Amino acid sequence: MSELNSLTIDRIELMRTFVRIVDSGSLSAAARQLGTTQPTISRRLKTLEKLLGTELILRSTHGRKLTDDGERCYAHARTLIEQWSELEDGLRGAGEEPMGRLRVRAPHAFGQDQMIRPLSRYLQRYPGVSIDWMLNDHSPDFIADNIDCAIHVGSVTDPSVIAVLLAEVPRIVVAAPGLLEQSPPIEQVRDLERLPWVALSTYYRNEVTLVDRRADRSQQLNIRPRVSTDSLYALRQSALEGLGVAIVSTWIVQEDLEAGRLIRIQPQWCAHPLPIYLLYPYAAYYPARLRTFIDLMREVMPMMAGTRPPGV
Repeated sequence: MSELNSLTIDRIELMRTFVRIVDSGSLSAAARQLGTTQPTISRRLKTLEKLLGTELILRSTHGRKLTDDGERCYAHARTLIEQWSELEDGLRGAGEEPMGRLRVRAPHAFGQDQMIRPLSRYLQRYPGVSIDWMLNDHSPDFIADNIDCAIHVGSVTDPSVIAVLLAEVPRIVVAAPGLLEQSPPIEQVRDLERLPWVALSTYYRNEVTLVDRRADRSQQLNIRPRVSTDSLYALRQSALEGLGVAIVSTWIVQEDLEAGRLIRIQPQWCAHPLPIYLLYPYAAYYPARLRTFIDLMREVMPMMAGTRPPGV
């Protein structure tokens, strides 16, 4: 390889590719995330190994694993890529003005309803940014999903991410009037065990805990769901059809309560509110598009319809 040809090789891009191979676990996954082909990824890896004069990944019938040199290269490459991104943003004037593509994962219900307006505000404020807005209700995998941050409803158990508590979602117990008319009166909270239920499987299945905050007491109930779903919209519709009692986020049934299509049961009792977090992985440098998005979420999420500041 001539000196001129070696200078034209984008070493940063080769290292980005190598880091993505390691993080994603395979050449094919790296190719999907980088929007290219597996042969291209393989060619970049071989070029990097040739430039460094060492084998970085061992190939065998049992799979692939990093060599000792590969381990060292990976650690240095991650640091170098972060420093290079910081330098690029600074020289291009993007250190303060957000630019580029931000990849965000959000829950289905919030993501297609409550959050579109603040998302629009963000894009109007920063015209140099575009957003990939991906919706699902599972815990995020930042590498496999190729995302920068995630809005997550519920507890966080992954110690490898930064979790910023934004707000919380109040939850209440509701049922259709027809269901209650067919059942004996609910005189105390334990009477709810006699009724059929519909369950939001992401958060409760066969038992629920309700809290009387005024009296500072709680009650655990064993329930028998007729329908279990992972969709908040399907849960609401099941409750409207009279299939069972449901614990729901207040924002999604507000109009139903006002119209009398649903009734709140034992109003002094409610489920524990669900926390809303913004999650993102640890890194030495975060681009302005992510920093400003975090700031916006801190500002708007506690004031959004159906949420409240934590601990209220």
